[in-house]
Amino acid sequence: MHKTGITRFVSDLHLSADRPDLTARFAAFLADTAASKITALFILGDLFDAWIGDDDLAQPFNAEVCSLLRNLSDQGTQLFFIAGNRDFLIGDTFAQAAGLQRLTEVEKVGADETAILIMHGDTLCTDDTDYQAFRKQVRNPAWRGNFLARPLAERRAEATALRQKSRAATKEKSQTIMDVNAEVVRQALITSGCRRLIHGHTHRPGCEQILLADGPDGVAERWVLSDWDSHRGDALEVSADGSIRRIDQSGK
Repeated sequence: MHKTGITRFVSDLHLSADRPDLTARFAAFLADTAASKITALFILGDLFDAWIGDDDLAQPFNAEVCSLLRNLSDQGTQLFFIAGNRDFLIGDTFAQAAGLQRLTEVEKVGADETAILIMHGDTLCTDDTDYQAFRKQVRNPAWRGNFLARPLAERRAEATALRQKSRAATKEKSQTIMDVNAEVVRQALITSGCRRLIHGHTHRPGCEQILLADGPDGVAERWVLSDWDSHRGDALEVSADGSIRRIDQSGK
């Protein structure tokens, strides 16, 4: 998929015009990515707090983020993007302008024993049946077409209403329901043949070992990226030999 070298992963930045602090931290991260000669950057969804369609690209904030990404791409870092639950409407127009490649919702990076399974992570949270039903609805091409046909002002208002509804629903749900289903994670790793998984979405950064089969070769790792918020945020960096380290981007 990309040239051999050092690779970075981020997720859940939730960038928006009313959070200039996050945009500044992201700009600094991209500058460091370029200065460090990183081969590839993978954004695993929710780059934006909300994305209502590529025809909103001219909006100054959206254009600013696009320009930041394009600058990194022009300096030689390959950019890849997996859609999240807040920016699944990002399309080819934004991708071409930003110099990034859109990926499917589940991908493999690398090969052999160092291969990594990557995704946003929301498809792993199958115990949250209400969310999964909503996800199925909004990912339907018919829903997408109808939504994008509406005026920008209507879409913007609808996105705001959906975020408010989501926040209210989150308060009513248990933390367990909103986390990944362990067996779904295990089966995803077995099916992919990978022994490592990187995802975001849950906002629960960490690394855990997962037993896939008996013996030392049957142990896998699940790496979870942080969301970016006040004094919080990280990235994962994978070296050419496959080792992984977490990079603090909290701004502390």
